[in-house]
Amino acid sequence: MIVSSNDMVRITADQDKTASPLSRLLRSDAFASIASPIVILLLWEALVRGHLLDARFFPAPSSVIVELITLIHSGQIFIDIAWTVSRVLIGTLLGAIPGLIFGVLLGLSPVIRMFVQPAISALYPIPKIALFPLVMMIFGIGDTSKWVIVGIAVFFQVFFSTLAGVVNIDKIYLDVASNFKASRWQTYRTIAIPGALPFIFTGLQLGLGMALIVVVIAENFGTQVGVGYMIWQSWQVFEVRDMYVGLIVVAFLGYCFQLLLLRLQRAVIPWKKAGGT
Repeated sequence: MIVSSNDMVRITADQDKTASPLSRLLRSDAFASIASPIVILLLWEALVRGHLLDARFFPAPSSVIVELITLIHSGQIFIDIAWTVSRVLIGTLLGAIPGLIFGVLLGLSPVIRMFVQPAISALYPIPKIALFPLVMMIFGIGDTSKWVIVGIAVFFQVFFSTLAGVVNIDKIYLDVASNFKASRWQTYRTIAIPGALPFIFTGLQLGLGMALIVVVIAENFGTQVGVGYMIWQSWQVFEVRDMYVGLIVVAFLGYCFQLLLLRLQRAVIPWKKAGGT
């Protein structure tokens, strides 16, 4: 007996309808995404309690959670988060806006692209945090230097993503704009930027992730507040649980940034969602 693919889909759908709510939950993707980290944490906890992991370097997740609750009650962690988020957002604006402008400009102008892109491509492989000593020499050790180094890191992500988006726009749209005598600003506003928006949001996602990485390292210098400072200070005094709390906070911030960008992307470019379904 040969069963077609349509019959298999129908049989699977019938089985899903007759299955209990618990079995449907256990087979769902949401359950798998939640269950996997829980299993890892339980295994970690068991290994620490069984003295198979050194608690001095890998404290039990339960003790890290207790430390997180303590820091929440003290309120200090919210101050650190506020400073880190402000540095990330200000630096992201400083880097994303020039990255967007240069990406669109070079994408629509092959002559400028041939002249400028080699220099930008040569600077891109340099580790951004390696430029931080130079940035501190120019802008001091305060928040300005942290905004600048975050902006540099974000700039390259947004620039290359925007450039790729503009270059990949179908030439027929640019020809139509030229035939209708559209100005350069009209071409930017109605064709280049809307056409490159999916790439721009990808660049912003990459840029925000890079911003968090850079700011955590930069907050080790010239400041006494911020999640990065908390991580480095915890390492220096061997408060390992505080260090893990800082790492959890950084991961949580990165996750929240990605969720906010996805929501903004769905609102700004709903056609991408429609095209993907």
